[in-house]
Amino acid sequence: MVRLRGRRDEGAPRPSRRSRPGRRTRRVVLALGVVGLVVGLGPWGWTRVASSGHVHRAADAPSAPVVLVLGAGLTPDGTPSPYLAGRLDVAATLVGSGKAEVVLVSGDNRFTTYDEPTAMQDYLVARGIPAAKVMRDFAGRDTYDSCVRAREVFGVDRVLVVSQGYHLPRAVAICRAVGLDAEGVGDWTGERYRDVWLRGEVREVPAAVKAVVDVVSRRDPVLGPPEPAVRDALALG
Repeated sequence: MVRLRGRRDEGAPRPSRRSRPGRRTRRVVLALGVVGLVVGLGPWGWTRVASSGHVHRAADAPSAPVVLVLGAGLTPDGTPSPYLAGRLDVAATLVGSGKAEVVLVSGDNRFTTYDEPTAMQDYLVARGIPAAKVMRDFAGRDTYDSCVRAREVFGVDRVLVVSQGYHLPRAVAICRAVGLDAEGVGDWTGERYRDVWLRGEVREVPAAVKAVVDVVSRRDPVLGPPEPAVRDALALG
């Protein structure tokens, strides 16, 4: 029998396009990668856009009645961590230069053995800021909570929010999204702790996702009754 070249036997199985799982897997991985980039970098991009033009160094910061200092941890002996000390030094500079009148220190005090706001107040008083000008927010458990509480509990409208440079775009974006007329003033001295600083920059990507969820959902932090302390301190001049 003569067999023609190039002609497949009619009974032979034909290769199926579906028999290539590698190509399908690559497509799924690629699609998931694209979705991950959008979900992760989209919120991060929002923080940059929303804070554009509102991030300053202490020397060129605008004026505002209140400085909001966000907590950043304590050392084992109960004093401010180096990053928190850097934020507080910026706040002391703003008050000392007349760019702000009152400091609202916002941190965590869920446990009797951990009191960020009092440690922050003590640090500022030791650097010449009168205790009567340093108000404590004991339920500033994260950036969103601190911004919402500054407005809803302490009645703040206009504020200079202080944090590390890499965190500042998110802090400003959140504060402005919840109704504060906020300008950010950064501390960059922590760049000398290069590894810690880099981890902070990387952490901003997932943290921005949480920020968007908080802002969109209007999550209620721990609130409580209004606190007149900031308004009273401003009235005293």
